[in-house]
Amino acid sequence: MEAIGHEGNGERPLLSFQVITDTHVTADPQHVHNRNLERALRDIAENAADSCGIMHVGDVTDHGFPEEYEELKRIWRQYEDRLPDARFATGNHDIALGIWEARLGRFLEATRMAGPYHDHRIEGHLFLFLGTEKGHELNCSLSEEQLKWLDAKLGEEAGSGRPAFVFLHQPLQDTVAGSRESQGWHGVEQDEELRGVLARHPHAIVFTGHTHWELEAPYAFYDGESRFPAMFNAASVGYLWTDDDEHKDGSQGYYVEVYPDRVQVRGRDFERGAWIEAAQFEVRMGEKIL
Repeated sequence: MEAIGHEGNGERPLLSFQVITDTHVTADPQHVHNRNLERALRDIAENAADSCGIMHVGDVTDHGFPEEYEELKRIWRQYEDRLPDARFATGNHDIALGIWEARLGRFLEATRMAGPYHDHRIEGHLFLFLGTEKGHELNCSLSEEQLKWLDAKLGEEAGSGRPAFVFLHQPLQDTVAGSRESQGWHGVEQDEELRGVLARHPHAIVFTGHTHWELEAPYAFYDGESRFPAMFNAASVGYLWTDDDEHKDGSQGYYVEVYPDRVQVRGRDFERGAWIEAAQFEVRMGEKIL
């Protein structure tokens, strides 16, 4: 794995976007999570004028309360004239408490998403957002219908030479940082079935959240081990977690650039406003990961 140089060669990407997750917005405007989201959005507004979207991988709020969604809207309005459109996946913190239908409805109203899972065609590329269809406290449950939908959607891109981007809050077990068996932060109830779908579509690139594991840790990137697509842990905007199983103050995410032959995934420290040297990755299309 080689770090990507930051100077570039003048080549412009086909499209670019940002991946953030686990913002855990609270009702308190001065809470560190809320201030971290403001900082992340400001970073994107100042550095990603050509971005086609912000992709949020869930745990948008800390409890899914109405006042937290109001605070989310307040923060976003500060930068909305300089930000691209945002798309959202559900996280367990958004939908776990209370009546499932009501919690999901509140999430969909606030984020303007079409359902617990949804797709978007952006500048010719496919973006697929998966999500639980039950209100689990930690895990997610994907219906057979959703898995068939994912398989069909990814099949539409087979042979196109284009990557398809998949977003799901919980990672598969023993893939990215935090999901190793000893770490315990995975939780897809249909883990085996989802693996079966993804194994048929090596052109997919998967982004997950949930673990908060810092991007400097091993396995921020999982290369699929010749069996599965590339997968990325997207850390957290709200706060981080370490391999010592400890909380760490901080705020991280990804800037992603798509080129005709590759996808560059660049870790960003929103707190420092700097690139994370240990988290600069490249996925070559039609090849294994470099």
